[in-house]
Amino acid sequence: MKRPVLFGTAASVLALVTLFGTQGAATAAPFPAPASAPVSAPASAPAAESGAAVTKLTHAQATARLSAAGISWRSSGNCSDRNNPTCTSFEQVNLATIQGAETLKSASGCALTITGGTETGHASGTYSHWNGYKLDFNPTTCLSGYITGTFTYIGERADGAAQYKAASGNIYARESNHWDVTFYSCGGC
Repeated sequence: MKRPVLFGTAASVLALVTLFGTQGAATAAPFPAPASAPVSAPASAPAAESGAAVTKLTHAQATARLSAAGISWRSSGNCSDRNNPTCTSFEQVNLATIQGAETLKSASGCALTITGGTETGHASGTYSHWNGYKLDFNPTTCLSGYITGTFTYIGERADGAAQYKAASGNIYARESNHWDVTFYSCGGC
């Protein structure tokens, strides 16, 4: 039997199907792609679309990183319980989301205060607070000026929030009392 010479992720699956049949391909490990072959989506694509694994942090891991970066947080309930909507929790936040906040802090030079994390009570969706992609920030004059002066205005959301898009693909939406930020990437970390 002739064995095909194929490269890349999709080609690896095809080669496995050719060699082992569909059952064998489903259980066999794929061949590694050559070092020169691209195997992931561009950096601007959301992690879920690029096929990359999303690294989740505990609340303690996230707050340690935020503290080290000089980023503060607060909650109306003075708590961190993920299942309480008056708390601000970082349990199960994406590492890239916390890195995005760190990048925002260093790039803007602004004091940052997070007012919303992964706690219940936010809108649902794939790229939601609960799934670790979003943080809410206190809209200081410094932060608002940085976002509106640096990022590209892309129109309003259905709820009327003005949206700005960073080169990284991250979206900053100005809600009534905070910036609702969707971190698809770390923003250039």
